[in-house]
Amino acid sequence: MNSVGKFVMESVIETKASTILQFIDGLRGDVRVTFEEGTWAAWLYDLLKPHVTEVLVCNPRKAALLKDGSKGDRIDARKLAELLYMNKLATVYHGEHGLRTMKELARSYLTITKDLTRVMNRLKALYRSWGIPCAGNEVYDPRHRAEWLGKISEAGVRRRAEHYYQQLDVLRLLRQEVRRAAPDSGDRSDPGGAIDRAPPDTPPVPHQATAVDL
Repeated sequence: MNSVGKFVMESVIETKASTILQFIDGLRGDVRVTFEEGTWAAWLYDLLKPHVTEVLVCNPRKAALLKDGSKGDRIDARKLAELLYMNKLATVYHGEHGLRTMKELARSYLTITKDLTRVMNRLKALYRSWGIPCAGNEVYDPRHRAEWLGKISEAGVRRRAEHYYQQLDVLRLLRQEVRRAAPDSGDRSDPGGAIDRAPPDTPPVPHQATAVDL
């Protein structure tokens, strides 16, 4: 869609970095791009940001036009282009790498913590299944590991407990690494205000409004 709201081009392209950039490089003037929030959104945002004037990630739940009428990739892309042209998109914030890195680190930390909890529960369940009381946290302490393993008389079961301890050590190490990485992950300022900040008024220039439906 061009600067006067006319559809000038439609293309179906492969979701591949080189193909997408080749297509974008072929457009002239100021290029504004929008697409819906989803699995590919963060990757596509980082890919396109250096090559276009503006990238807006749309929140489809807040776009009434997307909910009306027929559905389909081609139709959705046209509707997105119209919303972008009319400046009526409800956007989702996609900021600097630092903020996104913090979010990914937080997800990693939570996932590792859940895995760690599962292994700890399995370890205690193993001891209890053999009638060995294991209240408290001493059973997890590396300093007392040999003592706890010595309470298991069956070689195969003892070996399984050793495997759980090995998993415990690895997960503890991974969690420490994630925790250490967090302070060096860039700006953690609240990005909320950036969504609603409109760019300053500028003289009209030829531009292309491009919508992508993934």
